[in-house]
Amino acid sequence: MVIASNKRAEAHLAIILANIMFGVNYSVAKGVMPNYLSPMAFTLLRVITASGLFWLISMVGTGNEKVSVADYPRFIASGLFGISFNQLLFLNGLNYSTPIESSIISTLNPAMVMLIAYFVLSERVNTIKILGLVIGASGALVLILSKGSVEIGQHHALGNLMLFLNTLFYAFYLVVVKPLMLKYKPITVMKGVFAVGLISLLPFGVYDLATTQWNIIPLPIYASIIFVLLGPTFLAYLLNGWGLRYVQASTVSIYIYSQPVIAALVAVTTGTDTLDTKKITAAVLVFTGVYLVSQRSDGWMVRLLARIRS
Repeated sequence: MVIASNKRAEAHLAIILANIMFGVNYSVAKGVMPNYLSPMAFTLLRVITASGLFWLISMVGTGNEKVSVADYPRFIASGLFGISFNQLLFLNGLNYSTPIESSIISTLNPAMVMLIAYFVLSERVNTIKILGLVIGASGALVLILSKGSVEIGQHHALGNLMLFLNTLFYAFYLVVVKPLMLKYKPITVMKGVFAVGLISLLPFGVYDLATTQWNIIPLPIYASIIFVLLGPTFLAYLLNGWGLRYVQASTVSIYIYSQPVIAALVAVTTGTDTLDTKKITAAVLVFTGVYLVSQRSDGWMVRLLARIRS
């Protein structure tokens, strides 16, 4: 019992560290694109690096673990949802959006997990959760439909729509990959899903990566690139994956709440973004919606609504 409790505590710590890196990543990655690396090149570089590291650790440290052929479809789905679609949409969306807006949209993840559980797993959804989903989605729409500043450009709405879809695919990933994390070592799972991501993304990013002018990139930007490759890509995925062995996918998604706070602190401090009424309004709507979605069936708000009805 004590060992299991310690593992859960370590899992929560791992997930917190992963989300800190994700939160910092919005401003750091934004500073790299598009002047030094295109979103397509950056995406492929992230996947190549992480995939190579996971395979190296597998061969040197943990050894190869045999994977059942029956689990191949789940590995492929996890790779497509969690790596290919997720990474491609994230960096392209961030390129057209802002760090704070990107992080706010990402907090819709718990609501997305609930929606997927309803359609895929036939889990019951009460009125409170439906209300939360509507409120949370309205917060995202405030950002998606708003007009971007001149600095952001005319593709602002498209960027936020990409980030919305990125959040949806990451929610699918959390649901689909959970059984694999329970069955195999985290390194084995990460090695497999990143291999799928690498194969599927190679045709889209190989030209941009091959034509990147590495000689004009200054040292501070190289430091940013290395941070993104090793932190939010390699370590964060590994930590989140390990955490999924001991906590629920919905719990992992709840920690995404911390990302807008971290992203805002970094963005405002570094001057890469600013807080305004629109972003604060959207954040309040999204946070309120996700809070309602996260309510248990025996929660106080559900009981209150039941009393009002009676």
